[in-house]
Amino acid sequence: MRAEIITIGDELLIGQVVDTNSAWMAERLNEYGIELYQITSVHDERTAIIKALDEAFGRVDIVLTTGGLGPTKDDITKQVLCDYFGTHLIESASVRAHIYDLYKDRPDVLNRLTATQWLVPETATILENRVGSAPLMVFNKESQLLASMPGVPYEMKIAMDEQILPYISRQLSAIRNQIIHRTLQVTGIPESSLAILLEDYENSMPQGLHLAYLPKDGIIRLRLSSYGELTEEEMTYWFAELKRLTADYLIADTDEPLEVIVGRMLKERHQTISTAESCTGGKLASLLNKHAGSSAFYYGSIISYDNSVKEHVLGVPAALIKAHGVVSEEVVRVMAESVRKILNTNYSIATSGIAGPTGGSEEKPVGTVWIAWATPEGTTAECFHLGKLREQITDRACMKALIGMIERIRG
Repeated sequence: MRAEIITIGDELLIGQVVDTNSAWMAERLNEYGIELYQITSVHDERTAIIKALDEAFGRVDIVLTTGGLGPTKDDITKQVLCDYFGTHLIESASVRAHIYDLYKDRPDVLNRLTATQWLVPETATILENRVGSAPLMVFNKESQLLASMPGVPYEMKIAMDEQILPYISRQLSAIRNQIIHRTLQVTGIPESSLAILLEDYENSMPQGLHLAYLPKDGIIRLRLSSYGELTEEEMTYWFAELKRLTADYLIADTDEPLEVIVGRMLKERHQTISTAESCTGGKLASLLNKHAGSSAFYYGSIISYDNSVKEHVLGVPAALIKAHGVVSEEVVRVMAESVRKILNTNYSIATSGIAGPTGGSEEKPVGTVWIAWATPEGTTAECFHLGKLREQITDRACMKALIGMIERIRG
């Protein structure tokens, strides 16, 4: 079963808005055993939308559109879909009642433009948009279907999870379990060396099994995929063999973000963590408290970007900074130990580096980062050289910090 996503909106094509919807939708479709074949972005223009629809229906079973469902003149998706499916707009009493209830505390929103939102295509199946005014519309085209959703990310996600995917699951038989993915994450080995290590494994894989290398920020995700050709038992065997071959570099046998893995490990042990950040500027803290439930293990951070904060808050001696520089093992160790003590946590991580683009030296070039981990067993530190680009350096530093934390919690 194949699907295509069509995102509609000029803002996507001029870079004003980044399309985060499609990546999220792709993950959810795969969980439902639906292969995403293509993602297409088009202007808010009738001819472009119709052309994209024609091409998509020539390739796939399910078409998912987002965007263009608002009440303003540039939102033309609903009318274009009416034209495409040969129908017309009628008033929906249920959508009207929903909109009145949605805006009962904001009467100023109920105006003549809002009233266009309860006009829906007569032949479409209308599903409830619990958090927005734009109705969710499903059209059938023989054995194919199209689902139209708002482009606002939080509305789209709720629509997909609560309405669209369950609807598709009911209407189209045998779509689950056609696609099987298994992912593990490795570190400490170049991608080319990893490919050599796995050369015999890849050559022996059965037809229908695919291995993808997905490197990013010091981590290589290895994804095994079967599109309806392997059983769960067969996939389990091949995944176990992949884990065995990569055991020396394995950091996780799931596709979860590293901060989620750290959080779960800490919660299982009823332990806590804090951070003291310089070059990463709070990015590590943002990762650790990004997901729900982080208050169970993450206590906080001291962002010590300026030396005065390192000295007066974290207690790093000025003489130590003068002797070794802020980007040094000596300083980062004190930072980690101090924040662990101040915030009373089991573990802590400290970062200090030169993120650039200026400020490096021959001894400590841009990209030099020291990371320290303070644990109940003691404090350790490592120096890394993480590239030349500022964002790349800080992202990689966070990944190195999390990898080191996973390794130390495991012991």
